[in-house]
Amino acid sequence: MRLTQNSIAGLICLALSIGMLVLTRGLPQSSFVPVGPDFYPRIVLVIMAVLSVLLIVIDLRQQAQGTEAPAAATPEKRNYRLVGVTYAIFTGYVILLPLVGYRAATVLFVAALQAVFESPRGARRWAMVLVSALASSFVTYVVFNDYLSVLLPRGHWTGW
Repeated sequence: MRLTQNSIAGLICLALSIGMLVLTRGLPQSSFVPVGPDFYPRIVLVIMAVLSVLLIVIDLRQQAQGTEAPAAATPEKRNYRLVGVTYAIFTGYVILLPLVGYRAATVLFVAALQAVFESPRGARRWAMVLVSALASSFVTYVVFNDYLSVLLPRGHWTGW
């Protein structure tokens, strides 16, 4: 068996996640809340390590069965315009946060990104974009503001 791109990527991500997981041991413990600053990075890094191992196992299994994914005949076309538009939308989000607040800025950000990634055609698709933008703003606000007690930006213009 040989190392393919998937196995190499899995090994690199596994090494990075383990190395960074070791570094989280040096993060200070919080005396105010039971969940300290090390909690969420550790969750993300453990998930990253598990997914890296899974990638390696799946790749090795596919090689053993001879069902390796075929290499692409032609390279994919890079979409630099989409990268630029995404960067512009994110920049707008950062600028709007202190002006209109987290909730309104996040609704606009999520809706704009969805519309750019997959242009909604028809009223039903636009309604789905709006509902998912409102829901993601609401859920993240409740989780961070109410559950985790993270102060989120309030807008100078809106007050909320």
